[in-house]
Amino acid sequence: MSLSKSHKLHPSILREYDIRGIIDKTLRKKDVYVIGRVFASMLLEKGGKTVSVGYDGRLSSPELEVELVKGLVESGAQVTRIGLGPSPMLYFATETIPTDAGVMITGSHNPPDYNGLKLNVGSKPFFSSDIRQLGAKAKEGDYVDGEGAVNSKSVMSDYVDRLLDDFGVEESIAANVAWDPGNGSVGEVLKKLVERLPGRHILLNEEIDGNFPAHHPDPTVEQNLAQLKEVVLGQGCDLGIAFDGDGDRIGVIDEKGRVLWGDQLLVILAEEVINDHPGATIIADVKASSVFFDEIKRMGGKPLMWKTGHSHIKNKMIETGALLAGEMSAHIFFKHRYYGFDDALYVSIRLLSALSRSGKSLAELIDRLPVLINTPELRFDCSEDRKFEVVDEVLDRIRHIKDVKVNDIDGVRVETKDGWWLLRASNTQAVLVARCESTSKEGLRSLKSQLRWQLLESGISPPSLT
Repeated sequence: MSLSKSHKLHPSILREYDIRGIIDKTLRKKDVYVIGRVFASMLLEKGGKTVSVGYDGRLSSPELEVELVKGLVESGAQVTRIGLGPSPMLYFATETIPTDAGVMITGSHNPPDYNGLKLNVGSKPFFSSDIRQLGAKAKEGDYVDGEGAVNSKSVMSDYVDRLLDDFGVEESIAANVAWDPGNGSVGEVLKKLVERLPGRHILLNEEIDGNFPAHHPDPTVEQNLAQLKEVVLGQGCDLGIAFDGDGDRIGVIDEKGRVLWGDQLLVILAEEVINDHPGATIIADVKASSVFFDEIKRMGGKPLMWKTGHSHIKNKMIETGALLAGEMSAHIFFKHRYYGFDDALYVSIRLLSALSRSGKSLAELIDRLPVLINTPELRFDCSEDRKFEVVDEVLDRIRHIKDVKVNDIDGVRVETKDGWWLLRASNTQAVLVARCESTSKEGLRSLKSQLRWQLLESGISPPSLT
């Protein structure tokens, strides 16, 4: 160890699931170089050596990729650069080249002045304690010197070929699809993909532009889907599909202009999986509707509720052998006929095939699901040192209440005769997150009242519970 190597990373960038910060403020080129040095050293300690590296379309990504590669190589890694593209293309490269690890330079759905790194070792995400350990090693200067090597390999054509492998070309497809990658890193892959799909395809904001001039690249925020809705309704499209900045999350609009949420998509996608593998485990996070769990059971599958967070979900898939999993945030993971990572482009292909097989429109598939009344995701400011304490306090009080069922795998999810409510601490922000769902307006009011009372008991004044 050399003290001259010591480098302190800004603590705010060492997040639960990835590394992410503001360019030239909390995340600098030197930081990324040192991250490369430490990550390669940690990989070598585990017996690995080869790393795939990709980057997204942010303005800062090319120069950060150069610093990352330099750091990896100077600690002895053998690096394969795959260039510009979405995060799932990097995961694909890691699986198929193959390499021992992968690093993606991406700010995901954050504003243009953000950037970061997503890391994985083998098929497992590098997160939580791994990231904290990386930060500690950087501060200690605990990384090795080595002589690695670097080469470049284009995988985009192979990736598009693989995406199309599971498209039912013998079936008719929904003829009119509007696509919106939001000027994110999916753009080039998407253009190659739709050229080979039958039907009519309308592309919006397909040019990669790190300024994101059309709208913020987060399809889980409904206002970011306004342009796509307008095109779907105005052009008579069968559906609209949107992507986040690095292509691992999907947004979907039906022909009536309605947004489909992650749990609804999982129900549609699960049917083929369960038909092929009766009793298959399908995972959703704690924010998912009761409809998801009831429908998976009805189809003959085994629903499993797990912690929110794409890294948590991915690890649980590996542990349980689940073939499909997802979150309300629309990270959706297919192990059924695929690799098990979150890939919104692949999900879009499987969705189009599911619609073709069903012979129904997307709206018809959604309209047949039970209708429940729920709140949007509710977020309340709460300090980092208090947010988990509040959840623990609520849990302690709830345990003593009769006629409720409590799930504490991630926060507190409370089921009552009126439905359920959830309170959990965000792993990435100084906020508490809540959600309520009921079969009636009266029941929803009761649930919101219960949640509000619990928050007030812990000294939290929620601004509103709409």
